[in-house]
Amino acid sequence: MNDLVRLAAAVIGSMGFVLLFNVRGDKALPAGAGGLLSWGAYLLAGLLTPLEAVRVLLATVVLTVYAELMAKIKKAPATLFLAPGAIPLIPGASLYAAMYYAVQGEWDRFSTQGMKTMVLALAIAMGILLTMSGFGTARKIRQELRSKK
Repeated sequence: MNDLVRLAAAVIGSMGFVLLFNVRGDKALPAGAGGLLSWGAYLLAGLLTPLEAVRVLLATVVLTVYAELMAKIKKAPATLFLAPGAIPLIPGASLYAAMYYAVQGEWDRFSTQGMKTMVLALAIAMGILLTMSGFGTARKIRQELRSKK
């Protein structure tokens, strides 16, 4: 039951950013559904590994593939689907804890928590970078093959 509440919160949070980014028409619901997909992938990745950074990386790869496919289907930029879908993966609680430790002057805990936050943010960035690079490379290969015919 707890996971269902978290999935619902992921969709609601993503839909909030869909509204904030002023996404309209037939693109709004798929853009918000990215949050459900990314958090669902994160939860499923938890069955494979206990490492949070790996779960975030895998979920980001799934989300980025979804965003690229939706961009092709809806004839819109991939970031329209990627940005709202990534909202549930952002390490806000970890960042909050790091800042709390900094304000309290607990520098050892701050550095540990800050490093964790940076690793999670890096996992998101790497997931997007690797997946979009793969799609870009595939597009170039397809174009070269078409031009040789």
